[in-house]
Amino acid sequence: MGTISLFLALVLAVATSLRCASRVLALCGEVWEQPEAAPAWETGRWWVLRVGYYKLTRPKEQAEDWVWIVDHTAQLGPQKCLVILGLRLSALPIPGQCLRHEDVEPLVLEPVVKSSAEIVYQQLEATVKTTGVPREILSDHGGDVKAGVDRFCAAHPTTTALYDIKHKTAAVLQQELEGDPAWQEFTQLCQQTKHQVQQTALAFLMPPNQRTKARWMNVDILVRWGTKALAFLDTPPPERTPRCDGTRLEERFGWLPRFRPQMQLWSEFLQLIAVTEHFVRTQGVERGSPEQLRQLLAPLALSPRAARVRAHLLAFVTEEALKTHSHERLLGSSEVIESVLGKFKRLEAMQGKSGFTGLLLTIGAMVAHTTHEVIQKALETVPTKRVLEWCQKTLGDSLQAQRRKAFAVHSQTEQKCDQEQEAA
Repeated sequence: MGTISLFLALVLAVATSLRCASRVLALCGEVWEQPEAAPAWETGRWWVLRVGYYKLTRPKEQAEDWVWIVDHTAQLGPQKCLVILGLRLSALPIPGQCLRHEDVEPLVLEPVVKSSAEIVYQQLEATVKTTGVPREILSDHGGDVKAGVDRFCAAHPTTTALYDIKHKTAAVLQQELEGDPAWQEFTQLCQQTKHQVQQTALAFLMPPNQRTKARWMNVDILVRWGTKALAFLDTPPPERTPRCDGTRLEERFGWLPRFRPQMQLWSEFLQLIAVTEHFVRTQGVERGSPEQLRQLLAPLALSPRAARVRAHLLAFVTEEALKTHSHERLLGSSEVIESVLGKFKRLEAMQGKSGFTGLLLTIGAMVAHTTHEVIQKALETVPTKRVLEWCQKTLGDSLQAQRRKAFAVHSQTEQKCDQEQEAA
């Protein structure tokens, strides 16, 4: 159990790869001169999948205060997977603390080739059998997810739908910056400068990469870079560390100072958003939330445009707070599911190019508490055969398996030709 627990901790808590976890245990065995052989990474993979399957399928409490956190994750190929994590409102962390991976339970891992509002609605209805009708469904308002959730809420009036604060603030930024010529020019110049300096002595000043997807969640990274780069340019040349050619510096970054006023404005936007996100993430949403947030934001907005952003944020939190009952605190941030999916993609690494594989069950293993008792129960009650059956039924053939089948005839023909040539 000690070896199994350590392997799972390396993969699930430390986010090492399966092969790395196996090698770490081998090195530990060599250092401590243990007689037992280290587990192969394939063996550890089955441990992870069996624990994930156990957490996903074990009975959940039936209650009226469940929160479902809903999102889609996609891979190469046509499939995308509906992921639902859940917890009860009575188990929310105390105000001031963020939700952690171990606070939530895996409820649904269901890949589909095509998703629509109707399909999402049916998936949500099927989940009722697991927990009962939830009090809250939290999502990022993706098209088919939002429509499916809205239909579910219409069928179950006791359920309310909330919008993740991070995606809402990204939408507020998009509204302010999408039509802003200064922002468009700034991002274009950042991209051009990155390509110009990445192989030069000025690479240490290179602008960060810009996202092609969810780019409005990348604004803070660009503005922070711009602020720091301006501070470096404002430093007198003899005091600059590292020192660089002033002519080359002016040539590549001379455009940046003219964005100083805009940088101040964008920083005001980000400060308002950071305070709002932290408040909702740590405090949740309740009837008194708008007034508490108003007091926090009051001294921050200086310009008319920043005041407009502040008004949007307060209006949103007020709207969400009206969905709560008296003395009730709802969840307002789906950060935990974004974190879990990000960790899952890191663990998959190159296997993500094969579409969804059995590693999808690691999402179930990553969340909830992984105690010795949970591990022992999982390995006692979940045989490898059951996990294989789940993978075949839920996932079908991976892209890699389909590729092998598609090219099998060609490989056999080549092999036959080689044998005939050898015989000749």
